[in-house]
Amino acid sequence: MLFIATLAGLLLADQVAIHLCRRVEIPGVVGEILIGVILGPALLGWVHLNSLLNEFQVIGVIILMFIGGLESDLNLLKKYIKPAMVVAVMGVVVPFAVMGLASYAFGFPWLASLFIGTIFSATSISISISVMNEYHYLETKEGTVILGAAIVDDIIGVLMLSLLVGFMSGGNQAAGHTTNIGLLLLEQAGFFVLVYLLVRWLAPYLMRLGEHLLSQVSETVMSLVICLSLAAAAEFVGLSAAVGAFFAGVAVAQTKSHSKVEHGIEPIGYAVFIPIFFISIGLNIKFEHLLESLPFIIIMTILACLTKLLGCGLGAKMNGFTLDSSYLVGAGMISRGEMALITAQIGFEAHLLSETYYTDVIIVIVLATVIAPFMLKHAIKRHAKHEVSTA
Repeated sequence: MLFIATLAGLLLADQVAIHLCRRVEIPGVVGEILIGVILGPALLGWVHLNSLLNEFQVIGVIILMFIGGLESDLNLLKKYIKPAMVVAVMGVVVPFAVMGLASYAFGFPWLASLFIGTIFSATSISISISVMNEYHYLETKEGTVILGAAIVDDIIGVLMLSLLVGFMSGGNQAAGHTTNIGLLLLEQAGFFVLVYLLVRWLAPYLMRLGEHLLSQVSETVMSLVICLSLAAAAEFVGLSAAVGAFFAGVAVAQTKSHSKVEHGIEPIGYAVFIPIFFISIGLNIKFEHLLESLPFIIIMTILACLTKLLGCGLGAKMNGFTLDSSYLVGAGMISRGEMALITAQIGFEAHLLSETYYTDVIIVIVLATVIAPFMLKHAIKRHAKHEVSTA
């Protein structure tokens, strides 16, 4: 009964927080994390992350990554493959190297430094899409390249996450069934063969089967079966369930049921499970060493913004974009949002980040996510002004 009352209170607080954040043009995810910070151990101490809330947040991660895979438009990627690839690769390599080296310079172990580099190589453009849509820039060349690059960025990020989590599984018994690294790598290779088979044949067949079942939500349920099954398979071979969920989304996105599934799955995720995931991030935060961490937070926030801006901007410039267009592309890729938060959470659970460092990293992600839309708005206005002056 206490859990049900807690859940009701958290969901109500979540909706109020999202409303207030959007009124002042701050990403709603920031408000959701703040709910956890305020109600959790960091401040009031009213709510703690128990086993039931933890299960809800795990499902939230899986559904969120599944939706991310559903939104990966491979046809769009094919159209702008060259500039998108270059922008994405530069936008991964530069943050990974710079943020990783900076973390090592702050005294982090090398494995934790690599993981922090991986966290900040991620991009989440849901906020950028909202800003570009507001200024009618989504259908421009720059907007399309940002969307295409984000798809490549997500895939690279998921693969990097797979490697790191797989490496950790090889070093201990996280996989639950083997400590033989050779066997583990073979199992993980088999997992990606399964992903290929799922995209090409299994997902289309299963979704067609779902169409013929006499149920109003058969296609949505079938997509969830695919999602949860691949998430479980990923965990079995020592990867994160989030990795399996993402590729399940990519597979379902290639079927005719894509739009119907997306329409059905989002209310399931965003009504309950995804809010609990973001709130749980706040519940894990503590401010015991905040003053000691300020230099790290300030420097890493600056680097988080600059590495994506310069890395992706340079990638656009290498493809013949003007300086203003390159600035726009770089600014559109700064936001870390959900992908970085998910990666950080997985690292925390895999003991790649201590409790103190986890809090610091989350604060940097949130700050970079809040700064990103303001930089993108400045880039759009500058680009529009230049377009008018040269017309």
